[in-house]
Amino acid sequence: MDAVLSEQIEKALESIRPYLEADGGNVRVVELTDEKVLRIEMLGSCGSCPMSSMTLKAGIEDAIKRAIPEIIRVEAVNLTEA
Repeated sequence: MDAVLSEQIEKALESIRPYLEADGGNVRVVELTDEKVLRIEMLGSCGSCPMSSMTLKAGIEDAIKRAIPEIIRVEAVNLTEA
């Protein structure tokens, strides 16, 4: 992942981190695939919260795609879809 794209991703994540941290959670970038899928790890309480998939789609993915439209999807490597 190039430095400019990495910086854009981190900036987008910083915009939502305070909300995640308020609930005892956080997020870490794992990789950006060649297909422009951003893979993240949900940390702290975000990894076990039943609302994590909603947080991922409505919060994290929305913020990332708004800031970096070329990213087509955000997926968490440690969440199982019900």
